[in-house]
Amino acid sequence: QWGQCIGNSCRLINTYGPTETTIVATFVDITGATSDTVPVPIGWAIAGAQVYVLDAAMQPAPIGVPGELFIGGAGLARGYVNRPDLTAEKFVPDPFSGALGARLYRTGDEVRRRADGQLESLGRIDQQIKLRGFRIELGEIEAQLHAHPAVRDAAVMVREESGAPRLVGYIVGDPAPPARDLRQYLHDRLPDYMVPAVFVSLSALPHTST
Repeated sequence: QWGQCIGNSCRLINTYGPTETTIVATFVDITGATSDTVPVPIGWAIAGAQVYVLDAAMQPAPIGVPGELFIGGAGLARGYVNRPDLTAEKFVPDPFSGALGARLYRTGDEVRRRADGQLESLGRIDQQIKLRGFRIELGEIEAQLHAHPAVRDAAVMVREESGAPRLVGYIVGDPAPPARDLRQYLHDRLPDYMVPAVFVSLSALPHTST
C-alpha cells in the first residue's frame, strides 16, 4: 500500500516527540527509505526546538556516542500538574541558554547523533515502557509496592502471554499479601493501567552476582 502511495508522489515524514514537548520535536523525510535503512532516524529538531545529546555530566556527547536526549524551546511544557517533585526531576535548568528560567526536558530516551547531524534512537535509559498507548514508569509501581507494610521486596516487568504484553508484579513477603489485596492497594494509589494483571509470590528476588 505504501509502495502505491509512493507512486502517487506521497511523502512519508517520521516525527518524534513526547507529550511534554508538545508531541513533535524532531522530524525527517524518509520517503526514499528502503527496508535496508535500519534504523530509521528521528531526524533534526523542528523550528523553535533545541535538542541535545548529553552524557551523565550534562555535557554534549561526541558524534556517534550514545547519550540522553534533552529537549528545550518554545514547545516545552511548564511541568506536571500537582507533581512538583516529578517536574523538578524531568524539567531541569538549561545550561546552554542565556534566557532566565530556561529549562530542558530530559526524555529518558537514549540517542546518538550521526555524522550528518540526524538523531538516531537507541531505546530507553530508564524503566519507562509503553503499554496499550500509556507511558508507564515501572519504578513508580515498584515504589508503591515497597510501601505496602507486608511487602519486603518487589519488582514489576512486562511479560507476553499469547502475544499480548501485560504487567506482572513479583512480590516477596512473610507471607506475600493475596493478589486481590495488592490489586486493591494499587488501585487506590495508581491509575488502572499501572496495576499489574498478575502477581507472583517469590521467596526472594533473583539478583545478578557482583
